[in-house]
Amino acid sequence: MSNPATPPRSLAEALRARDDASLAVLLRARPDLITPVPTDLTQLATRAGTRASVLRALERLDRFALQTAEALAVAGDPASYRELLGLMAGDGGDPAVAAALPRAVAVLRDQALVWGDDDRLRLVRTAREVLAPSPQHPSPTGLGPSAREATSGMSPGRIQEIVAAAGLPSTHDSVSAVDALTKLFGHRKKMAKLLAAAPAESREVLSRLVWGPPYGQITPEPAAHLRWLLDRGLLLPTAPGTVVLPREVALHLREGRAHREPQPTPPAVEPAAAHRPQVVDATAAGQAYTALATVEELLKDWDEGGPAVLRAGGLSVRDLKRTAVALDVSEPIAAFWVELAYAAGLLASDGEADERYAATPAYDEWLDRPPAERWTQLAQAWLTATRACGLVGGRDAKDHALSALGAGLDRSAAPEVRHRVLTLLAGLPEGTAPVADSVLARLRWERPLRGPRQQDDDLRGRLARWTLSEAELLGVTGRGVLSAHGRALLGAPPTPATAPATSASAPAPAGSAGPGDKLPVHHHHPAPVPVTPAPLSPPEQAAAAVAAARLLAPLLPEPLDHVLLQADLTAVAPGPLRRPLADALGVLADVESKGGATVYRFTPGSVRRALDAGQTAADLHAFLAGHSRTPVPQPLTYLIDDVARRHGHLRVGAASAYVRCDDDTVLNEIMADKRASGLRLRRLAPTVLATQADPAALLDGLRAMGFAPAAESAEGDVLITRAHAHRTPPRAAPEPVPDGPPPPDVTLLAAAIRAIRAGDLAATAPRKSAGTAVKGGELPRTAPAETLATMQAAVLTGDTVWIGYVNAEGTATQRVIAPIRVEGGFVTAYDHTADEVRTYPLHRVTGVAELAED
Repeated sequence: MSNPATPPRSLAEALRARDDASLAVLLRARPDLITPVPTDLTQLATRAGTRASVLRALERLDRFALQTAEALAVAGDPASYRELLGLMAGDGGDPAVAAALPRAVAVLRDQALVWGDDDRLRLVRTAREVLAPSPQHPSPTGLGPSAREATSGMSPGRIQEIVAAAGLPSTHDSVSAVDALTKLFGHRKKMAKLLAAAPAESREVLSRLVWGPPYGQITPEPAAHLRWLLDRGLLLPTAPGTVVLPREVALHLREGRAHREPQPTPPAVEPAAAHRPQVVDATAAGQAYTALATVEELLKDWDEGGPAVLRAGGLSVRDLKRTAVALDVSEPIAAFWVELAYAAGLLASDGEADERYAATPAYDEWLDRPPAERWTQLAQAWLTATRACGLVGGRDAKDHALSALGAGLDRSAAPEVRHRVLTLLAGLPEGTAPVADSVLARLRWERPLRGPRQQDDDLRGRLARWTLSEAELLGVTGRGVLSAHGRALLGAPPTPATAPATSASAPAPAGSAGPGDKLPVHHHHPAPVPVTPAPLSPPEQAAAAVAAARLLAPLLPEPLDHVLLQADLTAVAPGPLRRPLADALGVLADVESKGGATVYRFTPGSVRRALDAGQTAADLHAFLAGHSRTPVPQPLTYLIDDVARRHGHLRVGAASAYVRCDDDTVLNEIMADKRASGLRLRRLAPTVLATQADPAALLDGLRAMGFAPAAESAEGDVLITRAHAHRTPPRAAPEPVPDGPPPPDVTLLAAAIRAIRAGDLAATAPRKSAGTAVKGGELPRTAPAETLATMQAAVLTGDTVWIGYVNAEGTATQRVIAPIRVEGGFVTAYDHTADEVRTYPLHRVTGVAELAED
């Protein structure tokens, strides 16, 4: 391990100087670094500098930490902390920037994007390449190349002309001339004097380029005010017809600041309105009940087999419209309920040849659970799902339509955004709803878009807006405020009843500093509190679901066992009905309106449906009398008796289909009716008619004509057509699509750090020069007799040795062991690499080397 007093010469040395807690912070923030686990710290440093990993880390920085990295990309390499502070705070200084900068530097250090002491800060090379300015990719700061970079291809004579025009003495070489020009541009007083003599038009040109982009176009014969700038190097040519404002000149005009508007602190989430917590919870509970009823209605509508699955997967636009009409909602909201049922594992495709959507067996289990538990299952599925239903109806990158339940809706950022939005709501004072735009501004600060990602139409912003509306639909929030059961589901702490409106900034995000937050500059320290709390583990999710259900249960209405029958052939359910009553009434009557009270209407068709299901008129009369708080109206009694009297008077079978009736006058009436022409009926006997139509079509046709036929079997018995539930085979809920490797848990972190430390010990342990020379990275090679003798000697002396070992799969590794016993062709030793006692066959040891005493 390197001496802590010696400055690290590489990122690997800087990582080697860290303790285990600091390495854990790095691996938790950048889990891709341990997928798979590196063999040593050198490999970890190499992986931390790869372009893909660096880009991922930069995209997860908050705005101020990213601004700090951008400033380091245009600073010297290495740069001192004082130079960085000057670039961030400017010549006049900014107390807020000065207070927040130590934390931003600590974040960059913790994530291995910056290494080195405060007097030699180094941005990792890949990050510098990404963030540094170039003609193809201007710096996010708006700064251009330095004077040295801009003059690299200029002739020595032209450089001397610029030096002379700027009032500097001529030099003997271009290097010293550019150095003198750079010093002039960095000298505030001399530059002020030089610019004071510039024409007004020249100063106007500089003002247009100062905040970027720093490039401009000129003609082959530039105007006098442009020539004045070119002659003094205040504009430098980079290509024919293109000039650039040197970085040092821009910094002088900016008063030393790399950014026009440094943002050291996150914007506060602004309060929009305040409501009593009881009102919030009651509103959210009411919407939670509506959510349960809507999902039940959706899957009941698809109970005997739902819409067909498109060839490319998903729900057709026509079927989505039909679903929206059935649920009495708009199409985007219908897509939300369909996707929610799918995410909860209640809905899937049946996998048949004629593939259709249907409820899963898990739906029946879900129905048997208490309402509060059913809601928590839906809410947790929504919170962790990566599918974004708001994309339905849009187009993908290949201009293909995105359909509900189809491919292309997964967005790995969705769970994180939902969790973060709800966390921000949890940080507001009790009963306070946020201003939606302030929530979006906060999220943009925490994860600013950069480069090509800015063209992504701000997906995180859209996800945040969808989260606010979907949380209200689901009952997680009420009137825009996070409910008590929503807070419990999130695992958030108790409501801050007296917290100020700006408390939404807690927990403190990376890159910000709180009041009185004095962070050491010259010593490494743990990273600040992360922007987004770690996701709940499965046991924590189960506990949160139990807590949320306990809070929600008392707020949900108790199911009723009665209805109110009215003389206009309707029944009013003043609240939710118990399941057997609701199911039976759903067969006997049609739902006319929904809301706090549901209105059912009895029609001849609905009564016939109940009779087709095997009920008799007496059964229906008894059912209504037993479940009505009001007397059964005579019109309803007459309706049931009239339909029952006519039910089954006609019999339909297969001829393809036939109709038989003991009363031939009824058949004569049917044959004379013009509406029967499409059925193409013909008389087989005075009491029998036949047709080529199938029995189902014949039944529907006769019912449309006002008759009440009953189907019969081949034996002549009346067929009782009971509604049958179509279910898919057992299906698992769709797995979320993660954004890279998941954050490692404590056990994996500890094991990974131990393995990396051990591998680093084996790779860097000093070896004695005596014996066979071993190059770096190669395994030691010794004869079997020498290997055995060295092992036996190490047992007697207690020394630690370095061995090469090839396992049964042929994988070669190097290990540092302390031999304990050698016998029977095996060596038993304490393996520093694995941090445990192991036994190795001697024939698999390639060689052994003694370690140096230090």
